[in-house]
Amino acid sequence: MAVIAVVDYDMGNLHSVCKGLEKAGATPKITDSPKELEQAKAIVLPGVGAFDPAVQHLRSRGLEEPIKEAIASGKPFLGICLGLQILFESSEEGTKPGLGIIKGKVRRFRPEPDITVPHMGWNQLELTQPKSILWEHLPPNPWVYFVHSYYVDPVDPLVRAATVTHGSQTVTAAIAQENLTAVQFHPEKSSNIGLQILSNFVSQVWVKVAA
Repeated sequence: MAVIAVVDYDMGNLHSVCKGLEKAGATPKITDSPKELEQAKAIVLPGVGAFDPAVQHLRSRGLEEPIKEAIASGKPFLGICLGLQILFESSEEGTKPGLGIIKGKVRRFRPEPDITVPHMGWNQLELTQPKSILWEHLPPNPWVYFVHSYYVDPVDPLVRAATVTHGSQTVTAAIAQENLTAVQFHPEKSSNIGLQILSNFVSQVWVKVAA
């Protein structure tokens, strides 16, 4: 059975992500080993917390280059929440450089009278890449669960796979570029919609393995 590596860098509850992947039919393996990332058939990079500690922990464990090499090789990759943000070049939350795999910056929501920050709870996606494998078998404008104060702002708008509106601000909620996918929301907390998204990712892994 194809093993999906779930990257452990002390930034989040990996158990719920693994449970979601198991329900989607995958065999997840929590690891901080560069060799195991190389051997895995796919990689999931979850994360909650702050930008600077996240990139520092990745680098201190020697995981930056293995992640970049895996993505460059065409291996299916899914980033979740902070695991999306650290793919970018920098963040208004901190001073450390991100991985720079996607050009752009992580920005904080602007204060508005009638919105709360963090953006927390259920919200609807606007699918800007409706044919992305992430969205297969989903209804239009599906509801998913968010918890974040910062959002990604890619230089190339074509990498956006979905947006979400919070107050008057419409921001990137997901990206997709070839084998690289990442979402700002938490699929593992998004009920049946989230499980379908994880199942779609797992299906992509099986296609890759069978090819």
